[in-house]
Amino acid sequence: MTPPLTLYRGWLSPGQYVWSPFVIKLEARLRFAGLAYESKAGSTRSGPKGKIPYIEIAAADAHAPTALSDSTLIIKELVARGMLPDLNAGLAPAQQAHDLALRALMEEKLCLYHMRERWVDNYYTMRDHILSTLPAPVRVLVGLLIYRGVRATLHGQGTGRFTADEIRVFRREIWERVNGLLVAAKAAWRGGEPFWVLGGEGPSEADFTVFGFIVSVLVCDAAPESRAVVAEFPVVMEYAERIHDRFFPDYEKWDVLAS
Repeated sequence: MTPPLTLYRGWLSPGQYVWSPFVIKLEARLRFAGLAYESKAGSTRSGPKGKIPYIEIAAADAHAPTALSDSTLIIKELVARGMLPDLNAGLAPAQQAHDLALRALMEEKLCLYHMRERWVDNYYTMRDHILSTLPAPVRVLVGLLIYRGVRATLHGQGTGRFTADEIRVFRREIWERVNGLLVAAKAAWRGGEPFWVLGGEGPSEADFTVFGFIVSVLVCDAAPESRAVVAEFPVVMEYAERIHDRFFPDYEKWDVLAS
């Protein structure tokens, strides 16, 4: 039977993580809940908001499937439909604030530092992977358009106005703080299942964002500096490995030493 949900990941790449932290985040959220889905490539041109990932939910009748975009909005909608559990419902107000702040730190701040590392500092590696299905002349043109758009976005937002060394300091600081949270969580951990970033017995929404960003760095060839930083933190690596082993046993694991 075809699963009622189709996840569009940008690349088909069966048995492998893609480079997008938001795809990994959403896929991990689905797998934690045991929600069956079918993976397809899709593209930003066909996504509802011009973004990856997006999903389609099959209709019970002959109507067209419902298409949803943006990982956060997708999760909210699936929770509202009862297809995913509400992981944050039992959190105290302070914990909910911490969860939201951690997600925002990574998705609204670290994401921009990663965008610069990938699309500016390691442009050719990123371009040739993201646009690998396009013929070479088209790839050059489209890549140039993306590059200019990214540079304009980063300059307008402010990230593009910092030096490379300043960005390195900011980026490392975030990973150091994430490592501190995970070290504390592991200290309170009872063993068995993966440990979770807020130290609870189960995950909160922030765990899937944190996992998505860690794995994205580890598998992305256009993020060598971030990969080296993350690999310095054994507890961060263990956190990701335990989630991988529990929920992605069919996926190829990253190999930092071979990178």
